[in-house]
Amino acid sequence: MRWLVGWSSAAVGAAGIAGAAGSAGATGYDGETVQPVGSQLLWGDPDPLWAVGDWRPDEVRVVTADPQTRIAVLGICGASDEQLRVGLFAARGGALRHLTAWPGSYTAVVQVGRRITVCGDLAGARPVFHAPWAGGTAYATAALPLADLVEANLDFGHLAALLAAPDVPAALDDSTPYDGVKRVPPGHALILRAGSREVAGYEPVASLAVAAPAADPDRAVDAVRDALVEAVRTRLAAPRHVPGDGIDPGPVPGMGPAERRAARGMPVPGIGADLSGGPASGTLALLAAGLPGMPGTVLGHGTGAGERLLAVTFNDLAVGGQEAEVARAGALAANPRLHHVVVTGGEETLPYGVLDGPLTDEPGSSLIAAARHRARLAAGSADHFTGYGARQVLDAHPARLADLLMDRKRRHLVRPVAAMAKADGSVLVPARVYAAARRLARTPYRTGLEVLSERLLRRRFDEPGDGATDASLAVLTWAGPGPAARWLTGEALAEVSVRLQTSSQRSGVGPGQRPGDFRARAALARLAADVRVLEQAAEIRFQRLHTPFLDNQVVRACRALPEALRVQPGARASILRTVLEGAGVSELPGGWGAPTQAVAASAARAGLRVAADSLMSLFDTPLLAEAGLVEARVVRKAVRSAAAGEALPLDGLADLVSLELWLRRLLARRGTCWTGTPARQRAVPAGIAPQRGALGGAGAVVRRG
Repeated sequence: MRWLVGWSSAAVGAAGIAGAAGSAGATGYDGETVQPVGSQLLWGDPDPLWAVGDWRPDEVRVVTADPQTRIAVLGICGASDEQLRVGLFAARGGALRHLTAWPGSYTAVVQVGRRITVCGDLAGARPVFHAPWAGGTAYATAALPLADLVEANLDFGHLAALLAAPDVPAALDDSTPYDGVKRVPPGHALILRAGSREVAGYEPVASLAVAAPAADPDRAVDAVRDALVEAVRTRLAAPRHVPGDGIDPGPVPGMGPAERRAARGMPVPGIGADLSGGPASGTLALLAAGLPGMPGTVLGHGTGAGERLLAVTFNDLAVGGQEAEVARAGALAANPRLHHVVVTGGEETLPYGVLDGPLTDEPGSSLIAAARHRARLAAGSADHFTGYGARQVLDAHPARLADLLMDRKRRHLVRPVAAMAKADGSVLVPARVYAAARRLARTPYRTGLEVLSERLLRRRFDEPGDGATDASLAVLTWAGPGPAARWLTGEALAEVSVRLQTSSQRSGVGPGQRPGDFRARAALARLAADVRVLEQAAEIRFQRLHTPFLDNQVVRACRALPEALRVQPGARASILRTVLEGAGVSELPGGWGAPTQAVAASAARAGLRVAADSLMSLFDTPLLAEAGLVEARVVRKAVRSAAAGEALPLDGLADLVSLELWLRRLLARRGTCWTGTPARQRAVPAGIAPQRGALGGAGAVVRRG
């Protein structure tokens, strides 16, 4: 895990602004000097900044104009030092957006005198957190270090919202699992001035009063291609790294070099990519293999002529139905610049199969499948491309049908609605979908939150549907309950209802926010947060996962796609096919773009059936019940029913199990992210106290306010 941390103090320390070369720290509540463990000081007092973790040398850059003006960029950034210097001077005048417009995935921190600016990303894959501390404000790109710093307890209202309404920004607001630690929303920057804080958006906001000019579909797709190619090229241009010291410690009887490396948990040197057979991973693999830059060559190793890119396909032998997908991956891997590796998995790699793992910064549903992903990534490269986020940035959220009605583009609803009717085989689908989209287009945002608040209070939840139409109708709203909401206590649901009512009274969405665009951004933020958890839970030492679809410039290019193009059936596969054709790849296997979600659902059900006994033991005395969020007997009954094949929302069970696992790992941890004298406590120092009567009461409202 890698993160950066710093703070802005209210008073200038004795070290002064120019103290970057010396030691840095701060005096805590008990007079101790605290510093992050395992840190690299980037600049010193009075507003120090550290990089913590196993950062590569090229991933940390600091450009200084003078002792009071400097910029730090951490991550993969395609800007040259001169571009960083120009950006620094522009940021000194208050311009922020250009700091987020370089290719790559990174976090930029700018210091101008006593003003500190930390820019988050658009997707939420590289978030920024902050908390008041010692008369000023501490900030970091991880929440747990700040929770340790302020010795924060759990925010049970946030945990309830994670289960009851995970896709509703108003329910989560800017909170985190740690009480007092706040999150900067995607597309915003944290600005600190001598300890005081401000959160400001850096993206331009459109107006509903003036119609936006119609976007040209061809130019929009070309922009997506350019952004995606530049994102891949930026990573190919970065220095290559040999995992560890790169030296094989010696032969082991019966094991070759690759097997010895895998046994040590080391990735293969060079660049690789997932190759699932889907269009997203296939596009990245073919782009990385076809662009100049010798993808598989490590500096100082190989012949210099370039090696083939390592493409990894995961084949689950415990669940059928992947034959066509694996065959498509094999056809794509016939490219002579690709070296194809198929990783097979049995019951041991099913979801819920392995419930042990490292503590992540935040909870996420991917915790139940971390071992499954780790088995695939262990066969990957030191720099490994993944296609996460393509569906969220390219596909049309069903609520975008309401956006088309608001823009008086009814004719563009014909093809997507006809595709739903064909899939469900019902002539009633068009009328039902059109009525739901029309109702959403006429519903104000605040009304949507009030409806959800009422549904949670009265425990009105939709039954899981079988077809695509039922799933689309369920999300043709401003806000809906999460799949785990049906198993929460009435007290927890009441707490989330209060949060929604408070949010609807305080403010609504900004101008220019249509329901479809709003829901799509929320879905992207949730996916990015889960990918971040997955990266930490399935981490392979010395490996970097690259997600170009979550880069700022790729997200911007995808958001500029016309909705009329986006809503058409097969739009994602068509756009990515055009991207590849523009990059010189024209021959693609049959079935390109075929849906693959059914396999994931089958694997989840199979894993739940195999691990039913261990899950029953997990929820024998769950921490979630101690927190007042669920009743243990209710969850055990749901696990038994789902394992028996009853139609229940499996995503909801994944959320419950993941949160229970995360709480157990958090409370079992030892140590803290900070050093100090005397020794500091850590986050949640008192554990979980029974929360009966705390959730949903006035105390919860006071705590948030």
